[in-house]
Amino acid sequence: MNTYRTIAQEAADEFVEQRSRFIGYVKPVTTEQQALDFINEKRQKHWDATHNVYAYVLRDGQQRRFSDDGEPHGTAGMPTLEVLLKSDVTDAVVVVTRYFGGILLGAGGLVRAYTKGAKIALSAGGIVTMERCAAAHLCCDYGQYGRIAGLIPAHGGVIDDTVYHSGVELYYHLPADAVDLFQKQLADATGGTVTAEITDYRYFARS
Repeated sequence: MNTYRTIAQEAADEFVEQRSRFIGYVKPVTTEQQALDFINEKRQKHWDATHNVYAYVLRDGQQRRFSDDGEPHGTAGMPTLEVLLKSDVTDAVVVVTRYFGGILLGAGGLVRAYTKGAKIALSAGGIVTMERCAAAHLCCDYGQYGRIAGLIPAHGGVIDDTVYHSGVELYYHLPADAVDLFQKQLADATGGTVTAEITDYRYFARS
């Protein structure tokens, strides 16, 4: 898998439905323990809430978990999970907290409310596409710098850091499937005098 979608940042939003207060929380996570820690954090924060419903999806082991936390079966946790799945979001956890307002919403009303709670949380956190990239490093002279600095973004790459001394050091990342062509064009552009070192392969947010 070269790309996947996840949440850009931890966030929250809320709304009131028939006097019940719903608070949607979301956070990007990469392990089940991180998801459980976030859920427990919200449970402790909202210990007096009527329900703290949750759902999370992880790439690791293709895990999908949810809880209705006392709401009627199928009216809370599953709708929350469905929002993650239909948004094609993974490595994320959602908690929807409810403070009961005294008016019953019915099964359909609960499904709509928890779906909305999850959706507004995802909207607040923002969805980002993560792409498998090569993290790389190269050194060049000042005369070559401008050409190389333009070559990296031309291949979908991003310069992460630039260090100036007797020459120029560039730290950058670019899509994994662009490495071979970039290396070839780098050699062509510099007469083979500059080579790039791939230091790692990991996921970066697509720019």
